[in-house]
Amino acid sequence: MSTLVSNLNEFISALKEEKKEIELTQSMLIPYSIQLSKGTKIHGTRNKTVFIAFNSSEGISLEGDNKLENLSIQTMSNHRAIYIKSNEEDLGTIELNDLTVTGQVQLLTRAPQKVLKLKVDGLDIVSSDSRLGTEKPLAYGVTVYQGALTVYNYNQAEDSLIKADIQNVSIGRPNAPVIGTGIFIGGFGEDGGKVDLEYLHTKNIYSNGMIPFGQPTIITGGIFIVSGAHAKLIECEGAVTTYGVNDMVLDVWGEVDKWVCKDYIKSYGTSGIGFVNFGVVHDFVAEKPIETYGSGARGFNQYDGTIDKAQFDSIITYGDGSIGMQFSKPVGNIKILNDVITYGTTGESLVKGQIQELDAIAISLKPNGILKELNIGGNIETNGANILALSVEEDSQIESFNLNGNIQTASETNKAIDISEQSLLSEDVKNTINECVKS
Repeated sequence: MSTLVSNLNEFISALKEEKKEIELTQSMLIPYSIQLSKGTKIHGTRNKTVFIAFNSSEGISLEGDNKLENLSIQTMSNHRAIYIKSNEEDLGTIELNDLTVTGQVQLLTRAPQKVLKLKVDGLDIVSSDSRLGTEKPLAYGVTVYQGALTVYNYNQAEDSLIKADIQNVSIGRPNAPVIGTGIFIGGFGEDGGKVDLEYLHTKNIYSNGMIPFGQPTIITGGIFIVSGAHAKLIECEGAVTTYGVNDMVLDVWGEVDKWVCKDYIKSYGTSGIGFVNFGVVHDFVAEKPIETYGSGARGFNQYDGTIDKAQFDSIITYGDGSIGMQFSKPVGNIKILNDVITYGTTGESLVKGQIQELDAIAISLKPNGILKELNIGGNIETNGANILALSVEEDSQIESFNLNGNIQTASETNKAIDISEQSLLSEDVKNTINECVKS
């Protein structure tokens, strides 16, 4: 049975008495952070907004087996609204349901914490600035800011584990994004603690890393699956949008079994790649276009790892140096239902922690970029002057190539394709590519 609480004094008394289930019937301002003992559950009165505000501190810390439900929680945006503070090895189950939050929701575990089962259903983070989080993964020459929602196993022990099921999450607002990463899910690298993400379901995600222009060693993502995380299924029902410098929209360093995006994937900032993969993705589907507008903002990039199968509606980039698709590692079957189009010319872009000058090529295969199958329903097209539509470098390969449209460039461009003599393309594939070039 719930203990009914209508003011701050009653609330603090209930917490001291370790009441296990507390129902808040009135909104309140709390001048200091509060800690829930293990097993404590707090919920607001149904059919009524119950608002908890923290005017000068962080919000609610959790010890384990806690549940927060049907509440609006507000801290300063650069504070943690919900976080873990515990000496328990087994944190049991933490549930977050039907919450509206200002501030970071940080579910970060570290030694001695070893085991956590996390359930989220209904989380709307209106505003957050997660740049102050000191725990940041480092790989590929860059570090990553934490997210408005951060699920992070920071325990070095290989047998430590977070199991998570996260549904109905919204982050930020259109043209009012959270600062830092949107959703960050990661473990302690390849050899440390892990996160098993059973399911992630998102509504609209809007983020901006606020990274200074020219800073090549910090990145963020709208949704970032970091090393040590394995996601079985991700469904993005809403759009995922980033606005800033080095803000990837979707980024994978870990492993994803299946990822389906049902709405637009967009970036507006410099070097804001639509989807970049350093990890292992088995099946990816983007039902709406990937669009990037900033300079050096590529559509899709396979830097490391692999992707077994991917289907895109279309990829369109507008900035200088913004390659449509780039492959540097072997991948499986790639299908684009419509077009791969770029509108830019030459510009600077972030590449593995370094700023490099790139042409806005529609499809670029770097050395060791190998595609088992490439099927495109529309055009491979560039609109910038003297920009190739297709570049195939040495030791790169397309085993099977099918294009229903044309390979075409701007009228002043002399050459549409460039195939290295040291490429691994068969003569049949070379002939098919040449036949698709629009004269």
